[in-house]
Amino acid sequence: MNAEEPDFIRTTRASYDAMAPDYADRFPDGLATRPLDRALVTAFAELVRAHGTAPVADLGCGPGHATARLHTLGVPVFGVDVSPRMVALARRTHPDLRFHVGTMTALDLPPETLGGIAALFSVVHVPEEHLPTVFGEFHRVLNPGGHALVAFETGDDDHRHLVEGLGHETALDHYWHGPDTVTAHLTKAGLQVRAQTLLEPDGAGRRQRAYVLARKPGDEAR
Repeated sequence: MNAEEPDFIRTTRASYDAMAPDYADRFPDGLATRPLDRALVTAFAELVRAHGTAPVADLGCGPGHATARLHTLGVPVFGVDVSPRMVALARRTHPDLRFHVGTMTALDLPPETLGGIAALFSVVHVPEEHLPTVFGEFHRVLNPGGHALVAFETGDDDHRHLVEGLGHETALDHYWHGPDTVTAHLTKAGLQVRAQTLLEPDGAGRRQRAYVLARKPGDEAR
């Protein structure tokens, strides 16, 4: 554990470690019941496959539901999560896939090694002042022409602090970034925003869901 890592990393790790035993039961595969979200993830997988065979990182993978779905879509994928107990859960649930402990602010990957990044509802725990670091890491590890799909519940850039989750003590912060905020930081990090989609709340949630697809410039012949 890095003593210099941001406080939000440590509190997010501890909170999800506490909730991990109950998380998968409470939050099953959300893509299974959301066809529009599923279609966007499927389109992302198609773009990645068309670009080459470099792997995709599912960042903030939790119990590995999205990692497994990307795998079924023919994408060479592995999961990364800040919580060791979540990673252990993902490994038990999907023993044929790879999962690692890591953080979006300091990815343990060489430059230009990924064909894609999926960050599905994980940047909600990242304060805005740390988004440049996170998206800078995305730019560093993506191959030229690689895509990133960032999904997040959105609001008016407000914030909520949770001291309890699933019956466990937590110190978990949620940041409801606006789509303009996220796209601005992606652009400043050197990524080209290719698409933005805003989905209205459904029975499983009370907030709009934003999906932003961005691409690292380069390899324009593909």
